[in-house]
Amino acid sequence: MMDKYTKPNFYKCAVITIDTQNDFSLPGAIAEIQGTNEVLPQMKVILEASRRKQIPIIHVIRLYKEDGSNVDMCRREMVESGAEIVRPCSTGADLVGSIKPTHAKNLNCEELLKGTIQLIANSEWAIYKPRWGAFYQTNLEKFLREKEIDTLIFIGCNFPNCPRTSIYQASERDFKVVMVEDAISGIYRKGIDEVMNIGVNIYTTDQLILNFSNENLE
Repeated sequence: MMDKYTKPNFYKCAVITIDTQNDFSLPGAIAEIQGTNEVLPQMKVILEASRRKQIPIIHVIRLYKEDGSNVDMCRREMVESGAEIVRPCSTGADLVGSIKPTHAKNLNCEELLKGTIQLIANSEWAIYKPRWGAFYQTNLEKFLREKEIDTLIFIGCNFPNCPRTSIYQASERDFKVVMVEDAISGIYRKGIDEVMNIGVNIYTTDQLILNFSNENLE
């Protein structure tokens, strides 16, 4: 239930994209997550509106080193055996073209792996996360607090894993949370009900864009 503590504040919000990289998103990719390609149009609409409104955007990504040393245990053996999934500086690790800002800077994988939050365009950044959640062993919370952001809008790849974990981590840190149900792959009804129970606000893309307009953020 939305109340004064959970109601989104679109004047102090940021959009968080999760793992929307070529290797996870494109049809036929080595680690394609079914349904991700289908949500890209909605993601693009949200991101273009955010850019017009100068709403900060943070692209949270995975990078798997060739030796598997930074890979989740459930995928480590596969990467150690030679599977090239989101390998640093590869095309597969890059953001999907349709969601990238115009004239985006190339990802600096070496710096990202060190924990740097890289500015890739005006009010738009990339950050590497070493596990499922966007806040685990990253500087994301510090970055958001410094910018006085209190509301996070989640879109991207594969709700059951990284988006869901990141949403719970955001809630634990008392951020107000919006999940855009038609702009995240892997959504299912029980999962929606469960995150609503911790105060997450569920929007469609159209509803979110309407709220951006109503807030007159420009």
